[in-house]
Amino acid sequence: MRMLAGIAGFALLLMVLRDAFETIILPRRVNRRFRLTSVFYRTFWRAWRGVAIRLSGRFRENSLSWFGPLSLLVLLAVWAVTIVLAFGMLHFSAGSALTMAGNTPGFLDDLYLSGTTFFTLGMGDVVPRIAVAKFLTVCEAGLGFAFLAIIIGYLPVIYQAFSRREIIISLLDARAGSPPSASELLRRHRSDRDRDDLSRLLAEWERWSAEVLESHLSYPVLAYFRSQHSNQSWLAALTTMLDTSALVMVGFDGWCVRQASLTFAMARHAAVDLAQVFSARQPTVPTDRLTQEQFDLLMEQLRVGGMDFHETGAAARLTELRAMYEPYVVALSEYLALPLPAWIRQPNHADNWEGAPWTVRVEGMRKDAQNEHF
Repeated sequence: MRMLAGIAGFALLLMVLRDAFETIILPRRVNRRFRLTSVFYRTFWRAWRGVAIRLSGRFRENSLSWFGPLSLLVLLAVWAVTIVLAFGMLHFSAGSALTMAGNTPGFLDDLYLSGTTFFTLGMGDVVPRIAVAKFLTVCEAGLGFAFLAIIIGYLPVIYQAFSRREIIISLLDARAGSPPSASELLRRHRSDRDRDDLSRLLAEWERWSAEVLESHLSYPVLAYFRSQHSNQSWLAALTTMLDTSALVMVGFDGWCVRQASLTFAMARHAAVDLAQVFSARQPTVPTDRLTQEQFDLLMEQLRVGGMDFHETGAAARLTELRAMYEPYVVALSEYLALPLPAWIRQPNHADNWEGAPWTVRVEGMRKDAQNEHF
């Protein structure tokens, strides 16, 4: 029995150390089907989401926003408890070779020694007697120090990547509305006749899409971290850029189209790979985010805005491009419970930057004048 416990403890220790290495240190996607972290997130997230989506209003969004940071802490705790258990089993397989006052040592005492060693408490009331037990104690103490150091370095990396992701999402607020939409982004660039500003914006979002792809492949937990506002998200921003790039590709001319194709390629790459990482299921019922009626309205808005959009064959070409990415963003939306943006902005919908806890009345100032700036 002690031999089986030792084999199981050693296998458990190797599994946890490998899982922690792949999750925290290894900066690339892991394709193994069975991983402790993957099983943890699939099980924990489905249960959490199932409860949260039954809530309403602010309670629903707050509950979903808690999952990312909380799951990270719980995962670290699971690793720590599993390592303590594994070393306890190894001490037990060595014959519970402990020196302690009173009772004969057993498995619970092995766990106690393992816990105090891993967390470097140094109580001294239970000490190893034989060479094997002493070796295990030294190894676990060193592992405890390394675990703490890695966590101290890991958390800032996560929050720095989250901050970089959210900065450009916040910049999109005044450029594409809240929530963002492709039609509103193009409308607010109607004065950009040469498309230079739009080209620069698409270039920035090409780089942002690449950063999201790399950071979320290396640290998938970032996908569960939600934005400050409920009408913003990294998935909505990514989808808006795909919508905008597709529109530019089918309806405009010039260098801007070249940049739009590059942004489209990078953003689609991110959507497809992340859908695979989270094993998001393909939608069983196709979702039509842009009906023919909405497409006609979109064309009318572009004409009214004075944009020289080429409508000949645009609908068919746009449908082809949408089919390349919409199934993946819809699958991610359903899995992560993140709403997708509409193609057309709702009328009379204020941006986040226009909100305030109180209103200052200034004679002669009209809200229409503020909107006309865009």
